Amino acid sequence: MTRAVPYEFVVVTIFPGMFPGPLESGVVGRAFARGELALRAVDLRGFASGSYRQVDDAPFGGGAGMVLMAEPIYRAVEAARAERPEARTRVVLLDPAGRPFTQQVARELAGWDRLVLVCGRYEGVDDRVRALVDEEVSIGDYVVSGGELPAMVVIDAVARLVPGVVGEPESVVRESFEERLLDHPQYTRPAEFRGMTVPEVLLSGHHADIESWRRRMALERTRERRPDLLHETT
Repeated sequence: MTRAVPYEFVVVTIFPGMFPGPLESGVVGRAFARGELALRAVDLRGFASGSYRQVDDAPFGGGAGMVLMAEPIYRAVEAARAERPEARTRVVLLDPAGRPFTQQVARELAGWDRLVLVCGRYEGVDDRVRALVDEEVSIGDYVVSGGELPAMVVIDAVARLVPGVVGEPESVVRESFEERLLDHPQYTRPAEFRGMTVPEVLLSGHHADIESWRRRMALERTRERRPDLLHETT
């Protein structure tokens, strides 16, 4: 199925030159080239006041670092919403305090028409920005320099779920985490490599046996490496 209007990603950032970056390559990059997806990086400084286009300031109460100001972010997001008022737009702040980004979250976000992704920097954003966004998302319990790399992760994961982006829809369904399971082991030619052989069942041509083996291996791998995923499904 092809969308009449491409699914659109709008990234609000102080480093628009980081985009599209790696998103220009691979299956997602080809979808952008075909016009099935659209990506635009918005320079937050274009919405700042004053001749210096200041977007950050020292935190009230003191402390190290700088904080992104609320006003330019509000202006940028409101402008993005106004561009296509008829579209179903979801505004997401990339923030360590957000809910963990999972495959389920990616599926939810793929159901909208547009994503506006707000990238924090420095010590974060003025907390009043949280009243502006629809939700906050974190890609993990670690620190990166800003929201731009997390935004790329979200874009790539969501883009793959937009109909038409991945050529074989079945491959998306079978990927890790789609069923709260890790993917089963994969093999390709040659059948023997340095003494390591491909499981006989995969060479049998018996599709029912192959499917049964893959399911069993996915469960075993998940139980061994990510048992928390199995607990979440019970």
